[in-house]
Amino acid sequence: MWYRKNHRDLPWRRTHDPYAVWISEVMLQQTRVETVVPYYERFLAAMPNVHVLAAAPLDRVLELWSGLGYYRRARLLHRGASELAERHGGQLPRDAKALASIAGIGRYTAGAIASIAHGLEEPIVDGNVARVLSRLYALVDHPKRTKRKLWLHAETLVRGEDPGALNQALMELGATVCTPKNPSCGSCPVERQCEGRARGIEGTLPRVVRKTVPKVVKLQAFVIETGRSILCGKRKPDALYGGMWEPLMLGENDDPRALLGMPHASFMPKGTFVHVLTHRRLVVDVLVGRAPTKRKLRSFGDYEIIEAVHKAALPNLAMSRLARRTLTAAFKQR
Repeated sequence: MWYRKNHRDLPWRRTHDPYAVWISEVMLQQTRVETVVPYYERFLAAMPNVHVLAAAPLDRVLELWSGLGYYRRARLLHRGASELAERHGGQLPRDAKALASIAGIGRYTAGAIASIAHGLEEPIVDGNVARVLSRLYALVDHPKRTKRKLWLHAETLVRGEDPGALNQALMELGATVCTPKNPSCGSCPVERQCEGRARGIEGTLPRVVRKTVPKVVKLQAFVIETGRSILCGKRKPDALYGGMWEPLMLGENDDPRALLGMPHASFMPKGTFVHVLTHRRLVVDVLVGRAPTKRKLRSFGDYEIIEAVHKAALPNLAMSRLARRTLTAAFKQR
């Protein structure tokens, strides 16, 4: 079988533990494999099973996720673990429909867990699989009309003695051979069966919806030192970067002196950088200042807590990559 000879040796492929499969599939959503590997290994070492994850404070889960992005995944993972502990004795169900009833587990993730961990004939369709199937069956319709066909084809294919290996083979084929640009058709094990290749349209598939231009958002990042600490805010759970800590991020016209009750504070600009998210292009002006007190300050805007955090504790705090880029910009050339 092509997959057995050609697949990459990745840590989550060395186990059939449903919990480990779940963690890997959530982390791999919209994230590159090489980025995920160290996070996956560190997360499993700290949270080896559902009960440990469910009992852990959300802050600790977000700390382990810090820098991986798409933090809603971590919050849903934590909520899902609590549901599993309460309703399923800490075990992930075998049935895909039961899996899909858990917070954060959709049809794709449920199919991946059921097929890889339990060997059940459950289909999966992620970005890589969708590309392979779109080319294999020459699905030229609009993406919204193609979605149902993709799942039907996936259901037809996931048969035999090892459905999990078949699903992983489709994912691996899309990731390493049937790539978005310049697919290596000569190395593909199903080249002769590929209708898109036969028609010479493989490079135009799958059809995609034109992406919208990211909205430009201008921010001021205030890195305020107080002694050996930095004033940091913790985002409200329903805000962007919910539950994460960061130097204070304000709108381009907001005045931190009024918001924080520091009428005489002064700030020095330390440069500007651009941080691109899926739907936003953040233009961040970094400013550094000092405050005379370590007292906890009133919350405002998207922050539920604002307090001084010792600089030595910052590396272990649950922070986004945006927040860490801000700190780097603030303290460079010192």
